[in-house]
Amino acid sequence: MQTPLSQILEKKGAEIFDVTSATTVTDAVRNMNSHGIGCLLVIDEGRTVGIFTERDVLTRVIEPGRDPSTTPVGEVMSKDPVSIDHEATLEEAMAVMRTRRFRHLAVTGAGGKLCGMLSINDLTGWLVEDRQHEIDQLVNYISGSY
Repeated sequence: MQTPLSQILEKKGAEIFDVTSATTVTDAVRNMNSHGIGCLLVIDEGRTVGIFTERDVLTRVIEPGRDPSTTPVGEVMSKDPVSIDHEATLEEAMAVMRTRRFRHLAVTGAGGKLCGMLSINDLTGWLVEDRQHEIDQLVNYISGSY
């Protein structure tokens, strides 16, 4: 699929939710829950230093028995998150997510500036809509109502 990520972000929106590395896990989880999202970028002094995901909560906080109310996100986040350029295609983003086993991917624009976040749900949703549009066009062509 040759759809550029910038087109997906235009429809989805480019709002980025973030916390600092000093934010407690409890506060970060509340932030994710209030926005209905599964990850937050971790930004300190304008620089992206990590990504904090639901999976981080499960594997690095709950499993080892850490106290989420006192554990800072910086101790349990995934450091140095991978990003992808906004001109990359949906297919390229899905390949990165599949091979690296990511569910979220930061998207950068000109000069490497952060311009959005995409989840695997965003990408599969776009793909399903696109395929449905193709199916509808083919049905209309076959039935002669194009």
